[in-house]
Amino acid sequence: METIVRHPEKKDTEALMGLMYEYIVDFYQCEKPPEKQLENLIDTLLKGEKGIQFVAQSGNNLVGFATLYFTYSTTRASEIAVMNDLYVKEEFRGKGAAEQLFKSCHTYSALHHFTAMTWETAASNLRAQRFYARMGGKKGEFLTYSI
Repeated sequence: METIVRHPEKKDTEALMGLMYEYIVDFYQCEKPPEKQLENLIDTLLKGEKGIQFVAQSGNNLVGFATLYFTYSTTRASEIAVMNDLYVKEEFRGKGAAEQLFKSCHTYSALHHFTAMTWETAASNLRAQRFYARMGGKKGEFLTYSI
């Protein structure tokens, strides 16, 4: 079955929340955010002002998503897009959905004149690192910290 990538709509909220919980809790083993908080994030992204999402759909089901956030880079003195998330359900990996999501983010970034598209992944996520290398990504020299 063909997978298409598109922008989500309000009617996709429940299915998108399910995917995002899978990504947050199951894949990255982080604490589950409150439902209302995740709904508010999706609503913010639907407006397209601070960021956007793309969803991958196979048949009637959402099977993946990617999120771009808009920010600035001081060293580039310009706006950049940060691909904060790229997730595809396990059974759809290796079938082109991730590549379509990535390319949609990259194309959007270029068409909207962002100086760069950046992203990060867990040091232990070797599969993602191989994928990003295949997509032309280069490892940066900066370390990521959080508090």
